[in-house]
Amino acid sequence: MTPALGGVPDWIPVTLAAAIFQVWRTALQARLRGVLTPAGAGFVRYIYALPVDYVLLAAGLALTGLGVPAFGWDFVLLCLAGGIAQIFGTNLLIMAFGYRNFVVGTAYAKTEAAQLVVFSVLIFGAHLPVLAIVGIMLAVAGVLALSFADTALTPRDLLRASVQPAALCGLGSGFAFAVTAILLRNATLALPVATPVLLRALLVLAVANSLQTLAQGSYMAWRSPAELASCLRLWRRAAPVGALSALGSGCWFAGFAMTNVALVRGFGQIEILFTLAVGHFYLKERTRRGESVGLVMVGLGVVLIAAGGIG
Repeated sequence: MTPALGGVPDWIPVTLAAAIFQVWRTALQARLRGVLTPAGAGFVRYIYALPVDYVLLAAGLALTGLGVPAFGWDFVLLCLAGGIAQIFGTNLLIMAFGYRNFVVGTAYAKTEAAQLVVFSVLIFGAHLPVLAIVGIMLAVAGVLALSFADTALTPRDLLRASVQPAALCGLGSGFAFAVTAILLRNATLALPVATPVLLRALLVLAVANSLQTLAQGSYMAWRSPAELASCLRLWRRAAPVGALSALGSGCWFAGFAMTNVALVRGFGQIEILFTLAVGHFYLKERTRRGESVGLVMVGLGVVLIAAGGIG
């Protein structure tokens, strides 16, 4: 545990900053949806984060007094696979905004925590605490509440709500982000054991983001050069998205280095409340009563999952 400042552990304000940066970045991406395709709005997150990523890595190297740790192809391939999974997750999330709205699209993606726990149990045989099971059930119920808001709940309506594009894109986004977390976590483990945790995280961030920029940038240059040109032309609006993405990731990783990762992720779900505030005051969206209940259920569910992990 890190030293407390005025009785508050240092990781708490760092995690608050990470949540604020993430919600702010996602809100700016949602605004870009009107001038860029989902792929373009996702790409600016990577290309304009690169300068900040390398500044953070340089700061980490200077802070630890170490050089860049040695790494092999297994590390590079894990970063590439995790980066591509994140590209799909980001694009699906932005597509969800178009089908419903910023708040609900983000809430669907927040099932990442529940999907990550289930995926870990099925693939890796991890033990699932009772508290985490309760959290999964609550999160799933919250997603259902979001999907079925303003429906008559007849069998036909239930089926239609379950397969609506916003639900499919949001859930797919959460799944892609869960895969990303697993792959990039394994990438950190592929580095030398003596490498400090913070330096591992910053190196993974820089390498994965570089590969993402190269992969998606090359694809867009081949398939949609006009969209790539738009991403570069709109740099004044797009650059803040990349900067906030890098800063948010840097804060998350700093929090992970200070205390238990599950504790940081659990506390970080406070971003759900920030999401509601951004959707209402910044994007001028009205949240229906059924959606508000679902958002609270999803948020509480993922917190319980993280709390179960701590136990």
